[in-house]
This record gives sequence, C-alpha cells and structure tokens, in this order.
Amino acid sequence: MMQFGLRAHDFGRHGADALADILAPMKPASIQLALSKALADIDGTPGTLSPGAARKIRETFAARGIAISILGCYINPVHPDPDALEASLRRFEEHLRYARDFGCAIVGTETGSLNPDCSWHPDTEGDEAFDRLTESVARLARVAERTGAIVGVEAVADQHTIGSVERMAELLRRVDSPAVGVIWDPVNLIPAKGIDGSQEAFFRKALDAFGDKIVAVHVKDFRMVNGRRDGTLPAGAGELDLGLLFRLINGRKPAVDGLLENVRPETAAETLALVRKLDAAGA
Repeated sequence: MMQFGLRAHDFGRHGADALADILAPMKPASIQLALSKALADIDGTPGTLSPGAARKIRETFAARGIAISILGCYINPVHPDPDALEASLRRFEEHLRYARDFGCAIVGTETGSLNPDCSWHPDTEGDEAFDRLTESVARLARVAERTGAIVGVEAVADQHTIGSVERMAELLRRVDSPAVGVIWDPVNLIPAKGIDGSQEAFFRKALDAFGDKIVAVHVKDFRMVNGRRDGTLPAGAGELDLGLLFRLINGRKPAVDGLLENVRPETAAETLALVRKLDAAGA
C-alpha cells in the first residue's frame, strides 16, 4: 500500500512547531516541505541552512509522527538569464547537501520554461531548452551522487521543458545516474486536450517508460472542461480512476510516498481518508 502525505505549504506559512501541530491530527505519513513556502522561521536562502537547523526541523515533525519525504526546491533549470540560473542551481545544490539532515533523500523540481516565471513559451519543448535542462540536471546529479541525495524531476505537459513520457525517458537516458529519479504526477502529464485512449494505457505507458525511476507520486485529480484539462482538483473530485492508479503503482512501487496536492485545510483529512480507502480496497 502507498504512504499518503501532504504538501506542507497547502496549510499556510508557519513556524515549524505550529505547522507540525496543524498537520499532526490528520496523521500524514509524510510531507513535501518547500522551506520558503511553508516555514516562517527559515527561508532556505543559500548560506542560511545548516545541519543543526535541518535536524531541528526533522525532529519537530518526527515528534508528531510525520516524516519529510521531499524537500521542494522548485527552480527554473532552463532559466534564460545565466546569472539567475546559476543562483537557482546553487540553491538546489545546497538543498541536496542538507537533505539527509532533514531525514529525506529527495529534492524536487519541475523542468522549467524559457520564460523566467515558468509560464508557457513556444520554444520550451524544443531541443535547445532540452539540452540546457540536461546540463542542469547532470550538474545537480553530480552533487546528489556525492551527498547521497536524489534529484526528483517532475514533468508538466504543454508548459514545461519535459511535457511527455517520451521526453522524461530521454532525460533519464541522457543523465544515467542513480541520483536522478521521477516525481510522477499523472495529472500533470495529461495533455491539455485530454488522454488519447484509456487511463489504464496512459498509466502503463509511464510505468513502462520510467517506473523503476519513480521516487514519489503526486496525487490530485482533473476534469475536462470545454475540451480542456483542468488539473487543479483534489483527489476524488474529478475523473481520474484513482483505484486503478493505486493498484498499478502498488504493483510496481509498493509503499511509495503519495503526496496529495490541491487540498484545502478544511477538507484535507477527508481527502486523506478517501485515498487510503481506495488504496486499501485494491491492495
């Protein structure tokens, strides 16, 4: 069975103790922790992290039975400004160096856009951007290999440098490192025009292409509205066949972390209960 958790910043920005107290009653197995988005008492600015600070945060959540499964450090790894790109890569590298002190292995990012704000750009899915991404990920992988961490890469269809199963597989072929893994968000990979074929075929295509490299899963939902995908729904509120998805994941990656997205604080406990029920039904 999967281990379900939450994105910490969906619950606002608080001190570590206050945030842990907010999350504890929902009993998430783990959290994705984006330092600057979730914690008011530490912002993750390069040069401010230390093993002691990371250990203190880890122990704060562990005391409430909550692990940190992913450090969110979402940068634009193909940023058009070389100086901004260098600063972002250095920030990610620092997260990699301290990941183990936080008690986790994975530092996660999406794959960016040729626009600085990661919005859609017509050339983002071209070869030039992909080459730049490959260089960035290869650099981060070298640091991750030395520190025992994992660079978690997340795709977004029709917007970011990696927007398809094929492109993700190509990145993994080019950067052939045990320190590079996939944060699989099935909804993010659904094209804007929807799935061509069955959901099962869509899921299996991804699992066949990079199932062995999946290190965590993002769990949310989608709905087709006027022929376009709306992928901003919490799990169970849309058209995704969650029961099927969980069965396929458990067959390939048992006990993997599944981090819920798009939850509201007032409904998070209900959503957690739903996905746990669906997961148990297919176990």
